Amino acid sequence: MPGVFKSSLENPHRVTDGAEANQGLQQAWRWYGPSDPVTLADIRQAGAEAIVTALHETYDGRPWTSDAIASRNKMIEKAGLAWSVVESIPIHPSIKLGTDEAPTYTEHFATTMERLADQGIRTICYNFMPVVDWTRTDLRYPMRNGGLTLRFDAMDFAAYDICILGRADAEADYTSDMVAKAHERAATLSSDAIKTLETTVIAGLPGSELSHSREGIRQKITEFATIDDAQMFANLATFLKVVVPRAEACGARLCIHPDDPPFPLFGLPRVVSTAADYQALMDAAPSPANGMTLCTGSLGSRPDNDLPAMVEQFGDRIHFVHLRNVTREPDGSFIESDHLDGDVDMVAVLNGLLAEQNRRRASGHDDWRIPMRPDHGPLLLDDQTKTTNPGYSAIGRLKGLAELRGIMAALTHPNLGRHHA
Repeated sequence: MPGVFKSSLENPHRVTDGAEANQGLQQAWRWYGPSDPVTLADIRQAGAEAIVTALHETYDGRPWTSDAIASRNKMIEKAGLAWSVVESIPIHPSIKLGTDEAPTYTEHFATTMERLADQGIRTICYNFMPVVDWTRTDLRYPMRNGGLTLRFDAMDFAAYDICILGRADAEADYTSDMVAKAHERAATLSSDAIKTLETTVIAGLPGSELSHSREGIRQKITEFATIDDAQMFANLATFLKVVVPRAEACGARLCIHPDDPPFPLFGLPRVVSTAADYQALMDAAPSPANGMTLCTGSLGSRPDNDLPAMVEQFGDRIHFVHLRNVTREPDGSFIESDHLDGDVDMVAVLNGLLAEQNRRRASGHDDWRIPMRPDHGPLLLDDQTKTTNPGYSAIGRLKGLAELRGIMAALTHPNLGRHHA
């Protein structure tokens, strides 16, 4: 497709040096802008090469201005880093609902994408989750080593949904055993515990730009009452039919993030949770510009998602990678583990991604390097006493990046690795 892979003259972030190729995937870091407690200087010391960010102050569906993009890009470049991935251009609710306003906000999205591409920022991560974005129930869950991590407790969520929020017909979405246990769990929660749980679930986590009150989320859920998975997917396909050709024309790559967690919440539709979902997505808009963000933590929260197999199946459509691990529990609960611990075979995933990157390089793509970021990290050491964005403290991600870099160094070592240049 024309415009998908740009030449080296048009791509300011191209890597051509053989030694750099052996470093593995492009090592990026999510940054929430000038107000982020983790500064660009901190990020550079952590060893990252590139930045993943967005204009988080403009989240209501308006197009981002070229001047605002240029200003943020200049700030990043001045720090010695490159803005390589946008995460995220928000998808307005009208697009997900398929209302009469959807074409207007789809045009706004496409305009922002084109303005970013004009300035060399062409990898666009976005998601299509309705009402709530990524969701957890505990932001400071104790780990065995004394660190604090993020947790999704299925029973706490059910207790909130059924007993605290009191969503209409909520009990129908759970087994009778879970309903009984949810009532038991809710009865043990103090008023402070209820407040903390509610704030964690519906008040918005970093990057979501979605924050609700109890009455507000009830109303938002009601708006989706007539939208099932099939209609939600049809609305996504309609969006893609407009923006994918525009992405091809400007050289942008769209990469949709999976649902997090990858199963229904509040009875709302989820359409990006499995390999079958992604295949349907690729079939709906068969273009290299229509790709995926491989999030190992989100997808890894479902035991039926085989991550190494997904790397092999969708390799040429993986434009961005979130590397995070999870330890699953039988009832759907999970904790965010250390990057090389948990139920995701991170070494096998990296091995597959490096093979795909090597294939792109051998095929002559100028921008063959795949950006990844260490996704989340536990609260460690004195970060536990600092003000941080949940999941996005400095030390936990630095540790994760170091571990991932070590695996890539071994896999690309000229004497030991399989994917050296």
